[in-house]
Formats: sequence, C-alpha cells, structure tokens
Amino acid sequence: MVRKIALVLAASAVCVPGTAVAAAAEPVPAVMAALGDSISAGFNACGWYVSCTSRSWSAGDSADVDSHYLRLLAVGQAVKGHNLNFAVPGSTSADLAAQAEKAVAAKASYVTVLIGAQDACVASESRMTPVATYRSRIDRAFAVLASAGVKIFAASIPDLKRLWRIGRESVVAKSFWTIGGICPTMLADAASDAKKDQARRDRVRERVQDYNAEMAQACAAYGPACRSDGGAVFSYPYTLDHISKWDFFHPNADGQRALAKVTFRMGFRWEPQPLVPEPLAADQ
Repeated sequence: MVRKIALVLAASAVCVPGTAVAAAAEPVPAVMAALGDSISAGFNACGWYVSCTSRSWSAGDSADVDSHYLRLLAVGQAVKGHNLNFAVPGSTSADLAAQAEKAVAAKASYVTVLIGAQDACVASESRMTPVATYRSRIDRAFAVLASAGVKIFAASIPDLKRLWRIGRESVVAKSFWTIGGICPTMLADAASDAKKDQARRDRVRERVQDYNAEMAQACAAYGPACRSDGGAVFSYPYTLDHISKWDFFHPNADGQRALAKVTFRMGFRWEPQPLVPEPLAADQ
C-alpha cells in the first residue's frame, strides 16, 4: 500500500505547481464551481445541520474562510459573482457525474472536486464503495468535464481515522457520533481498543487511501488541466478546533479556512489581471 501511494504521488507530480508543466500562469476563470459532498457544501459550518455555502473552502464568499473563490477574486475580477456550488451533503462518487454536468451547463471553466468520505462512511464495511467502482465514477465525471475543457482541482479525502483519534477522549464527540450514527464504519464503538475494532478502523482508513490514490491517478490521466493536492488534505494535522461542534464530524469555519489554504497553494498558478477602468459617461 505504501508503495502504491508513493507511485501515485510521483505520477501526479505533473499536477503540482513548480514543475515545468505548471510553469505557465492561467487566466482567472469567469465561472468556478464546487463539486462534492457536505464538506464542500460547508455543512454545519455556521448552524445546526444546514449547508453553509458561504463558508465553503471552495466557492464560499465569507472572509472567515478565504476560499478558492475569494483567492481567485484577489487575482482577477473575471470570476466576481460567478461562484457556484453544486456540492450536496450525503453525495457519493455516484453523484459526481451529474454535478459535473451541472457545472458544464453553467459554463464553469474551473471546478474543485472533493468526494469519497460518504463512500467509506456507511453502515458496514461491506457497503463501502469498491475501489474500482469509485475510480470508474471519477473517470466518468472527469470525461464530462473534459468535454468542455474544464480545469480541475482534485482534493484528497481527509483522514477519518485521525478524527477518531482526536475525538475518542471527548465524551461529547462520542455522544454525537453514537446518537447521530455518524460514519459508523470508523466511529462506531469509539472507546473500544478491541483488536477487531482496531482492524476495522485500519481497513476503512486503507479504503480512503485507496480512493485518494485513484483520484490522484485520474487527475494525472486528465493531464495538465488537473491539479491534485498530493495528499495534502489527507495528511493535514487537523484538531478538534477545526471541527464543527454541531456534529463533531464536519469542518467548522476554521476547518474550512485550513482546507482552502492547504489546497489553493497546491493548485494552478493564476495570472494577475489588471482592473479595467469603467468607461466615462458621454457627458464627462
């Protein structure tokens, strides 16, 4: 498994800024969109079990988060007001192609993709999406985006086992996980150190790593119009301070801000664009 990840990261190096492929700056997109699940929808980042798209790491417009959209806006005004969010809480890889179709119909030229946590967070291990199925769904969605020449930023899935590790000593967190039935494949019986539970968590973590490897490979196959985060989100050392106190699962505003920061620096190099002065009125 370690060798597989190393090979994938090496293969996806063409997607990381600083290489020859990434040397040329790209014009700021006129329309951008977020694709994915509850993380990109900003779920529980501002209230009780609601999507908070303004606090999305990708397309949000809240200064508290400083999303990809706001960072793009700071480079050029072409994208102003054209930040779309097609991410839907509960989505799995099966829903990505339909989201991609919406992005293409809306003429998005840049999208972020973060999908797969819900493919692993199911009632039992046997119901986790097979790795080959996950990859085929990503390829299908990427084909839709390729048909319109859309640039992609592909983020890795966060390390779910880290969430268990940092929250297992919190009575409140464990109560939310149990009562809400949150990600039972990883978070069920959170206090248990039984070998069977340790093995279960390790298998779920490995499945997430496999999804991330497939996403990186799909991005590399897409070519220079895709950038992978190189596992940056999966490796990010988040704490409970980054997690919503509404469910102890989703990123709060601080978590969304961290996601925006760690991913944007791994993405495209955008070309600064000068402001175009508005024409003077005829009587001036």
